[in-house]
Parts: sequence; structure tokens; C-alpha cells
Amino acid sequence: MGSVITISGFGDNFIYLYEYDRGSAFAVDPGDGPLVARNLSRRNLCLTMILLTHHHWDHVGGVAELKRTTGCRVIGGDKQRIPAIDGIVGDGELLAVGNIKIQVIATPGHTRTALCYYMPPCNDRKNGILWTGDTLFVGGCGRLLECHAESMWDSLQKLASLPETTQVFPGHDYTVENYEFALSIEPDNQAVRHRLQQLRQAQRQGMPTVPSTILQEKMTNPFLRAADPQMKMALNMPRARAVDVFAELRRRKDFF
Repeated sequence: MGSVITISGFGDNFIYLYEYDRGSAFAVDPGDGPLVARNLSRRNLCLTMILLTHHHWDHVGGVAELKRTTGCRVIGGDKQRIPAIDGIVGDGELLAVGNIKIQVIATPGHTRTALCYYMPPCNDRKNGILWTGDTLFVGGCGRLLECHAESMWDSLQKLASLPETTQVFPGHDYTVENYEFALSIEPDNQAVRHRLQQLRQAQRQGMPTVPSTILQEKMTNPFLRAADPQMKMALNMPRARAVDVFAELRRRKDFF
């Protein structure tokens, strides 16, 4: 049975290794090459593949060196902006890594060519795994850098449609700030308040804030609740379209 190894880098980045086949691993968004190399060596793992969610330096900075030293294959969605890519993938494609199947989900919003990677449940793993890069965070979502709100909203709906037990592994730990923002919008929301308390406690104990689940995000992430009448009332937008509520939430978060 495989396992997710979470590595913290650059202060708030999450880099992931997934171990499979007793000694092999693939990496997701290895921005810090030496840090990943040390973790591979410590665990006696062989890196076979790198999955990239988008082109930003803090997600791809270690790719060239890791590719040179391990010979691993590099997968992503933007050859023009990530020259080290060996294989270009797009929405709906299936990747095979050993006996593992990974579904590619195109999620434009943060960037035009952003991707997420979904590993469905299988015989020895009852919950799916989703790597979301800078599209979906625990309690938040990425900034709209290259697309309009409609694109990001549609992308988030794709992710929200996955099984609710799916484990969510994002590209950054903005978790406490995200829930502080959520509480500023809905100060009487007890589910959000309780979640924030849990996360602060986890941080004090040195525990990771990942993974979340799709269900947890649908219940407490304000950006996934833009269609909720209570969220619309909180923003004084009772008759607005969900995408317009989402855009207003994203605008407010930008200045939070």
C-alpha cells in the first residue's frame, strides 16, 4: 500500500512524495530539489516520475536537477513554460505509474494550464487522493492570476464533484489564514469557528494541516460555498449568481 510523504519547503509550500512498489516514488511539485533529494535518500527511495501542477518557480524549481540526477520522467501541462517536461498531459488523461492509475484534471484559474492529479480508490486504499497545487487550498483557493473568476469557479466545481472521502493535498499551507478569512465573512458560523480552533491546535502541536477531504472543504471552505444562501446573505448578495459571489469572496481575500 502506498503512502503520501508531505515535505514542507520555502516556509509554506507543500511538496509531496508518493511511495509505491516498495522503494519507488513519484513527486508532486518539487520546488526545492536538494530538500527532495535528502528525503529520497533518507527513505531509500528511487524517484521515477515528477507531476507538476503549474509552472511557478516554487513548484518547479527542483525539477531540472532531480531529472538530471535520477533520470525520472517529468509530466505537466505547459511545455513552453516548463522546458524540462517530457510528457504533456491534459484533462481526462490517465497516467500509469506502476500499478497506479492517476487521472489528470485541468483546472484553469490560478494559471491557464493548471492541473490537478486524482488517484481513485483501489483495492488497498479506500479513499482517493487529490493533489491540487494552487487551485484548491485547505479552506481557500488560489489567486486568479491568468484567468477570470468563471474559470476558477468551474475548476473548483470539478474538484468538489469528486467523492467526498477524497483526501486533499494542496500546494501551500495557508490554512489558518484561510479560516480566519472565512470567519471574518461569517463570524457566527460555528463549523468554521470549530475548524479554525482545530487547526490552530494542530499548529501548536506541530501537526500538519493536511490532508483535508472534499467533504470538509464543501462544508467549510467559503470558496466552495458560493452558491449557499447563507454565504450570499453574509455578503449581502442574496440574488447573485454563485460565480459572482465567488468573485467577490476572491476579491476580498486578495486584500485580507
